[in-house]
Amino acid sequence: MTSQRTSTEGNQSARVPKSRQKNAKSGRWLWFWVGMSGIAMVSATAGALLAVSLSGTQLQQAELSPQEEAVFDGDRIAGNGLRFSELTRPVNLLVMGMSVLPPDVRNPPPDTQNLRHLPQINSFDGLADVMLLVQFQPEKKKIAILSIPRDTRTEIEGYGTRKINAANVEGGPALTAKTVSNVLGGAGIDRYIRINVLGVGKLIDALGGVTVHVPKDMKYQDDSQHLYINLKAGKQHLNGDQALQLLRFRHDALGDIGRIQRQQMVIRALIDQSLNPATVTQLPKILNVVKDNIDTNLTVEELVALLGFGVRTNRANMQMFMLPGRFSENGEYDASYWIPSKRGITNLMSQHFGLESFSERQITEPGALKVAIQDSTGSTDSDRSQLRPLIKTLEKAGYRNIYIYKEWSEPLEMTKIIAQKGDGDSAESIRNTLGFGEVRVESTGSLNSDISIQVGRDWLEKKEWLENSSNF
Repeated sequence: MTSQRTSTEGNQSARVPKSRQKNAKSGRWLWFWVGMSGIAMVSATAGALLAVSLSGTQLQQAELSPQEEAVFDGDRIAGNGLRFSELTRPVNLLVMGMSVLPPDVRNPPPDTQNLRHLPQINSFDGLADVMLLVQFQPEKKKIAILSIPRDTRTEIEGYGTRKINAANVEGGPALTAKTVSNVLGGAGIDRYIRINVLGVGKLIDALGGVTVHVPKDMKYQDDSQHLYINLKAGKQHLNGDQALQLLRFRHDALGDIGRIQRQQMVIRALIDQSLNPATVTQLPKILNVVKDNIDTNLTVEELVALLGFGVRTNRANMQMFMLPGRFSENGEYDASYWIPSKRGITNLMSQHFGLESFSERQITEPGALKVAIQDSTGSTDSDRSQLRPLIKTLEKAGYRNIYIYKEWSEPLEMTKIIAQKGDGDSAESIRNTLGFGEVRVESTGSLNSDISIQVGRDWLEKKEWLENSSNF
């Protein structure tokens, strides 16, 4: 039977044009290399897992009581055997960036009398000044990242209404997880990671730094906090200390919300530059560098599974959101807060995080959307007349609430259509209307918009055609 089949295949090949034979061979080679790459990925992951396991790396530094451990879903998240790096269910991971400044440390060391400032202490007892809920969705092959402002006003069980970043000070990761779950309408928390500010710098250095656009000059000094920021505007490669300066700066009109937008920029850049198979193979080295500055109830195997899933996830399926809400008004409360929007949170969690909701998702009509336009072409056209054809095109399609927002300082080759509040469908509709640009689901645009359009140089190539089609 084998020889007969081979003979038949040979006769068929003789009748197939050489060009098609060549393409068929190329296709087989392509699939061969895809398969080999997959094997290499599994091998690299297995090697990294073995190396970390043999090193005896201890990831969890906090001692949780049985009641605290019960806050987290301890069920297995990855497969057995050769499927050890394959996620088997959705995972909600709470990531906390910890302040390790002296005011957060109950017993600072005694040898600090001659310093202008107290040194930073390797601690996890302080305020959770960065808070992210990261959901890994294996069925949808998607990762959703939700930024929760540190000043979010909420009830902390047993401690009254406070800013959400105080939950860690009062009750560690378990109380923080319970508080976050309550804010998000009951979303379960499977695992947590706490990494302090010292570890973030080391992590970025271990990844080789990060290339990012610094949106403006940033300068700030606070000796009491050991905080020295001095960055110039422009695209540049930042080391760990410089990246921390960008991540920690919040002394402008948007305060912590502006800082969250810059955090999302850095996260996106790190994903684009560092999330690849090579990172998996370097995991033992990276963990060795930062192990003293992280605390997590993830096992090494689970960490490798999450990292492996991230490597295999399309960048377009990595979406970033910010907790819906508003700034508190002057005199509204005794302090400045971010006031969460219950309706906005319900819609966001239902649409993007799989949390069941009794309210049906409403399709937003174009006329109801707030659309911000940011000139990112690098043009010196001060009267912004070059944006008029684009605005007219949107108005013709039914978009009525359009406004010009301040220019984005980074010249862009490709226009970004940003779903500021997570409405990716509406952003995609605008992209289809314009016929160019790329959709980003993140919160880096105009804070008050539903959709922000950062107009890149590709717009200049389309401008003449749009002017003609709009009867200019």
